[in-house]
Amino acid sequence: MNGISSTSRRPAAQRARPTAKASARAKAVSPAVRAEGARLSISSKNYSSWSLRGWLMVKMAGLPFEEERVDVDSPDARAELLLLAPSILVPCLTHRGIRVWNTLAIGEYLHEVAPKAGLLPSDPVQRAHCRSICGEMVSGFSAMRASLPMNMRARLKSFKVWSKAQADIDRIIEIWTDCLGTYGGPYLFGEKPTLADAMFAPVASRFTTYAVSLPPLCASYRDTIMAMPLVQQWMADALQEPEELDELDMDF
Repeated sequence: MNGISSTSRRPAAQRARPTAKASARAKAVSPAVRAEGARLSISSKNYSSWSLRGWLMVKMAGLPFEEERVDVDSPDARAELLLLAPSILVPCLTHRGIRVWNTLAIGEYLHEVAPKAGLLPSDPVQRAHCRSICGEMVSGFSAMRASLPMNMRARLKSFKVWSKAQADIDRIIEIWTDCLGTYGGPYLFGEKPTLADAMFAPVASRFTTYAVSLPPLCASYRDTIMAMPLVQQWMADALQEPEELDELDMDF
């Protein structure tokens, strides 16, 4: 493992100042929890969809943390990025001496330590719905993952989507349409992003990379996610990464 804090690469003058939303998120975490700090192990910001999900969750929870980068050439990282790993161990959150490495488990843990952050809806029916689609994101859509790997830098305008991947895309469109129609948007469960939006953020990135055709309501949601300041911050870092994986940068 290569431990590199994201802020260590930038001059102090270039570091982003906390926004009002960031300050509100920080207040959702008790002083005692903030003081204990945390570490999040992540892989490539350009390629790793699971790292993006975990990173967004911790940021949305308002928990201060140090980024620890896992080199993309390490066997574990390559296995995760190329969908060869039987179990995904990145990202991994370490906090209070506890290690949590499943992305959904990370989200649930953060909801426990920062309940005021609103990572899950307050309404029990909505909360159950949110957990259901998060679980579906974790366990499903394997054809889309394999056919449309995350690549934040790439833009492919004439990409051919295979039928199995299209079936996954159709199901995602169904999920998004249902949530946005039921809860009014702009996020899946209303006015504030939740764990569900963190889970589907890499999907929005994939749809952008591969120019996937979407109904207007879903296209608007995709754009909302891609315009989130946290996603923009992640993307800016991804564009600066020197690493390339030939398997994920081939000419489709």
